[in-house]
Amino acid sequence: MPTRRAPAGFDAQRALSAALPAATEDVKWGADLVHSVGGKMFVIYLLDDAGVARSCSLKVDAHRFLENTALPGVTPAPYLARAKWVQVKHPHGLAAADLDALIRRSHALVATGLTKKAQRELGLL
Repeated sequence: MPTRRAPAGFDAQRALSAALPAATEDVKWGADLVHSVGGKMFVIYLLDDAGVARSCSLKVDAHRFLENTALPGVTPAPYLARAKWVQVKHPHGLAAADLDALIRRSHALVATGLTKKAQRELGLL
């Protein structure tokens, strides 16, 4: 049975990112939809002229960076690879559930990097 792939535009993942605890959304650099927690980015969607996401970039665990970049359609994220971010392009070989798990993990990595005070203020503790 073939693995279900995420639909074009990462619509389900965009909705997931927006729904994560204390997540905020804004557009940066003219065409990038950014989801942040505590003012720190955890996922970036590169939008085309029609507003459809053609790729997403997100933070991964440092010890899993090489493992993640070996997956089909996943590469080191431009400008952010040193901080252990990967870019997932459409089309890609990830199952939607696997990409969802990477987004949740990115949110958790960024949220735990916030100060305890910020975590309390955002209701994350």
